[in-house]
Amino acid sequence: MNLSNNKILITGGATGIGLGLTERFIEENNTVIICGRRESVLNEVKAKFPTVITKVCDLAIEAERIALYEWISTNHSDLNVLVNNAGIQKWVSVADADFYESMKAEIATNIEAPLHLTSLFIQLESLNTVMNVTSGLAFSPFAKVPVYSATKAFFRSFTISLRHILKSKNIEVVEIIPPALNTDLGGVGLHDAHPSVNDFIVSIFEQLKEGKSELTFGTSETRINASVPELKASFNALHSNL
Repeated sequence: MNLSNNKILITGGATGIGLGLTERFIEENNTVIICGRRESVLNEVKAKFPTVITKVCDLAIEAERIALYEWISTNHSDLNVLVNNAGIQKWVSVADADFYESMKAEIATNIEAPLHLTSLFIQLESLNTVMNVTSGLAFSPFAKVPVYSATKAFFRSFTISLRHILKSKNIEVVEIIPPALNTDLGGVGLHDAHPSVNDFIVSIFEQLKEGKSELTFGTSETRINASVPELKASFNALHSNL
């Protein structure tokens, strides 16, 4: 994809990896639209980056996804890049009393929302790129986040198929595969020891300039190239003290 002169929608673009993408795409001379549930957080980003366009939207709700698409198609019909970044991570056990409700929330946000948005936004004649944010956990899960890991494995599988499906429409499909990073995903402080979002963003933009369609960093690069025995060993090592 061209890194400049795009109009880009980044879901969950106000925090974490989404915010990192927002900042870098603005630096690369793009028009960036971000959406999220919390207007106050969107306003904080707007204050820091005045050119950013914001839209309050709860992507877990089907009607709000449709409203987002209709707003884009009416007001920003030249949008050409969709970044499916928004996601939630719940540290849960199947034995938890609220497991089912937590599961529904994760599946709605991590699977239903990006699939629905993709089906809507490919109707825009201007769309030429879909970027999906998956996870290194798509290759080897972490049992403390069982549903999150499963949703990312699902989303990676879908992304591989989508790349093939959209060839005929000349829509490029890029997969961003982060490892654990220093964000508040799953809860404040849980990932403080992990690499910074900034280092991750620098790396994936270098890969975009190289024309790569699967963008990795750190342990996600290791996992995408790992054999089945190596992935099993990684899983066992990760869970040896749990």
